[in-house]
Amino acid sequence: MKTPAGKECNYFYGNYHRGKSDEECRLLPTGEKSWTSKLCATCPVPEYQQANSCESMRYTATVTRSVFNLFQQRVEVQAYCSKITGRVDDPHIGCGQCHPKLTFIVK
Repeated sequence: MKTPAGKECNYFYGNYHRGKSDEECRLLPTGEKSWTSKLCATCPVPEYQQANSCESMRYTATVTRSVFNLFQQRVEVQAYCSKITGRVDDPHIGCGQCHPKLTFIVK
């Protein structure tokens, strides 16, 4: 579904049927009270999903405040691969085990 920031995200849910305006992020824990739809602009998950469509990739997210500006919130995301059961350093690329790099050059 499209987020208010205009990006496609599998974890964003908006119910606008018959005048409702229920929005939620299903990636964040259910007790996360500080989430607003403005945080979708700072969330990197839609970019990760567009760059890497690995089915083994799992994400965990938390809402944090930036160090220098205490009033500005952002979404911090950790990526985890269920195939290698380990943390993924660069979610844009993936773990490197699920999708091996191409070893040939097309001329």
